[in-house]
Amino acid sequence: MTETNGRPDAALSGAFAIGDDDLRVNRLGFGAMRITGGGIWGEPEDPEEARAVLQHAMEVGINLIDTADSYGPEVSERLIGETLHPYPDDLVIATKGGLVRGGPGQWSPNGHPDHLRRACEGSLRRLKVERIDLYQLHRIDPEVPAEESLGVLAELRDEGKIRHIGLSEVSVEQIEHAREIVPIITVQNRYNLTDRGSEEVLDFCEREGIGFIPWFPLATGRLARPGSILDEISGRKNARPSQVALAWLLARSPVMLPIPGTSSVAHLEENTAAAGIMLSDEELAELNEAA
Repeated sequence: MTETNGRPDAALSGAFAIGDDDLRVNRLGFGAMRITGGGIWGEPEDPEEARAVLQHAMEVGINLIDTADSYGPEVSERLIGETLHPYPDDLVIATKGGLVRGGPGQWSPNGHPDHLRRACEGSLRRLKVERIDLYQLHRIDPEVPAEESLGVLAELRDEGKIRHIGLSEVSVEQIEHAREIVPIITVQNRYNLTDRGSEEVLDFCEREGIGFIPWFPLATGRLARPGSILDEISGRKNARPSQVALAWLLARSPVMLPIPGTSSVAHLEENTAAAGIMLSDEELAELNEAA
């Protein structure tokens, strides 16, 4: 496993330009959902460890952090602002709006323009920025025309409060429709070694040069059972199955931007070390066939 100066280095994952060449990030980022309480609700059990995770992410070369106003709600964004501001020049913070919370584990879409405007304004305050680099519509609300939800995001972009716009949990048809309204720079769908439901969306994003942010990237399921091909490859690489699963994601497409999340510094280091795992064509084929 390759490391730099004895420490995992996210730069080994390669770089990707989000939207334009001056927003270049290392492809292995950090998802800040898990620095909240149980059920992604309330304050973290160990606030100091949560802050240490954010600080250490910068030290291991991570310069893409993904969060949302609904994580906590508001807790994740506030911790990022309190811990990391003023931000390094190369740090890209992506956040999301469009889901509201009724309690632990409860999520409901709200794509009304007035809600999205308030959500964006709140994210700006908590993150302590004048402009959000990447603002993603967390879900397309089936009760609100996409033209209205995306229209207000376009207005916020024109006002200088959003730099780029992304989508989450969408189909190819929804992306194409959205692009008729506003440029779409990234798509964030559930995707991992064992869940390939967004394969068509990923292929579309690769053709169009759209960044693809897979959420729930560490899932390995039954593939990690003893004696499986994932278990065998992990043994060869002196790595954990979850690390090989991340390495597979990075090898799957040049537009892939995995954002594994954690509330532990040790787990952060483990995840980041996956950037240095190189899989052969044969190993990639074996994993594809097994999945």
